[in-house]
Amino acid sequence: MAGVLTRLYTGTGAFDIVGRKRIWYIGFAVLVLICIGSIVFRGFNLGIDFTGGTQLQFPAATAAAPADVEAVRAVYEQALGFEPEAVQSAGSGDAASILIRSEALDPAQLITLKQALFDTFQPIGSGGTPAIDAISDSAVSGSWGGQITRQALIALGVFLVLVTIFLAFYFERAMALAALVALLHDVIVTAGIYSIIGFEVTPSTVIGLLTILGFSLYDTVVVFDKVKENTRGLLGLTRRTYAETANLAVNQTLIRSVNTSLFAVLPVVALMVIGVGLLGVGTLADLALVQMVGIIAGALSSLLLATPILVDLKMRDPRFQEQAQRVALRRRKAAVGADATATDDESPDLADDAVLAGELRKERAMAAAGAVPARHARGGTRGARPSGKSGRPSAKRQR
Repeated sequence: MAGVLTRLYTGTGAFDIVGRKRIWYIGFAVLVLICIGSIVFRGFNLGIDFTGGTQLQFPAATAAAPADVEAVRAVYEQALGFEPEAVQSAGSGDAASILIRSEALDPAQLITLKQALFDTFQPIGSGGTPAIDAISDSAVSGSWGGQITRQALIALGVFLVLVTIFLAFYFERAMALAALVALLHDVIVTAGIYSIIGFEVTPSTVIGLLTILGFSLYDTVVVFDKVKENTRGLLGLTRRTYAETANLAVNQTLIRSVNTSLFAVLPVVALMVIGVGLLGVGTLADLALVQMVGIIAGALSSLLLATPILVDLKMRDPRFQEQAQRVALRRRKAAVGADATATDDESPDLADDAVLAGELRKERAMAAAGAVPARHARGGTRGARPSGKSGRPSAKRQR
């Protein structure tokens, strides 16, 4: 265990993530297919904000039986013959209340349900005495949830277009495509898990789904930025292939991604514990659940999916294929101890340790040049020796 943690923190490329890409591809493909199948055949458990319905609310302070969630659900089912969509507690202390969400009820059903709730619990009204008027009801239209969904889909489309343009200019087209595939994976998996488990989809769920996209993209950009830094000038080197260099970049950012994901999940867990356990706010539960699923899916796709896809796209380039062949040739000659003298003046000595050391210095210099901007003094290079008359010491200086 100590050895694994040491390799994780040092980031020396000990974990062959890119080399095992076939395993990740199969695992992610199976997961995505299961999620798509559940979305298509099972669908979503839409809340009444999307489907429309009736909402009842009354104070948790009662003069008869305690009004807990299970007791209210049992009274509802006994009075109407079917289960409510959702029963939850909201608020705390004197402001605590019970919230019931159900399909649309007609006036007769409302009267029957209110009377059953009052007879069982006798909620305390504003006058300090039990009153049936303390049980309020309202009709919820599904059009508002539909508007939220349409606006969210528009925002998602605009976000994906802007992200593609940004990544294509900041990085390159291959990185933009790989990042988009990982991003779509996160959306499909998060939505699919909601469909599989049957979580209620509310407007808070839709909003939470949009918030996780930025987190997933941030993690992918961090990894790709390190890949870009490590592969600068790679075509002129023979120490590592593009796949090995990209794998090293993933290892170097692995502990950062793990820590970022871990510290992002902890506030979400706190949100669930405080918001749901203490305050009893169901809306916070919807927001926390979608964020937790999205953060975990985004971290996995950034590390195990985005970079292998990038490597496959880059290795379609003949230049990187030729560079990989030169790396393999050098290693074969070094393994058999053959004479690796260059056949022409332009070919490097692929088996010479001095040549490899020179390539290592060149690789580090390229990485440093890409990471630290060059500084120029005003009017010329800082530290350059003056020339001409200004560079000659005057007689006054010699005295």
